[in-house]
Amino acid sequence: MAKAQFHRNQKVWVASVGTWAVIERIVPIWAKGFDEPVRVTYDVGLGREFMAHDLRAEEEAGDAPDDGATWRLLRARNKWQQPEDCGHHPFPGTFPIVVTDPSDWGGWRTPGAEYDRDPRKIEYQARLITAAPKLLAIAKALTDLVADLPEDAPPPVQALAQRAAAIQRSLQEIPAAVEGVAAAAE
Repeated sequence: MAKAQFHRNQKVWVASVGTWAVIERIVPIWAKGFDEPVRVTYDVGLGREFMAHDLRAEEEAGDAPDDGATWRLLRARNKWQQPEDCGHHPFPGTFPIVVTDPSDWGGWRTPGAEYDRDPRKIEYQARLITAAPKLLAIAKALTDLVADLPEDAPPPVQALAQRAAAIQRSLQEIPAAVEGVAAAAE
């Protein structure tokens, strides 16, 4: 007999499609003569029903906070400009991309026209994004240090720790939808 492994409104990873989805309906398949369903499928709003082995729960899918170990700066070839046409770029013929996945995809990229307008600014942003997980680790270490020994920390260090803790809290919170955007989505 089959039992439901997921519940309604649970966020799941649909491996065969490669996307997150929310379970909209649990569909039991009944057979005559059985007291329980013989199979359970899940409707996640993607046009067909999926079996439990096609889905992974959010906590099982490795959706843990990213420690930044795989974040790195790569260079992509500029397909729209020849290196001799962009001599004012720091690295003519290429532009930076930040990848956050071990498979060299996902992350941050900038449009070519924006890069051409101010390449040094975009290069700085790429390096800053790549360094962000390390900077966050430093901020966490600072807040932990001050939390352990608050009376030993000088007031300026306590103020820095408070600012670092506020940044960490803002990263953990899911922002509320803007009223106009939420209405447009409905």
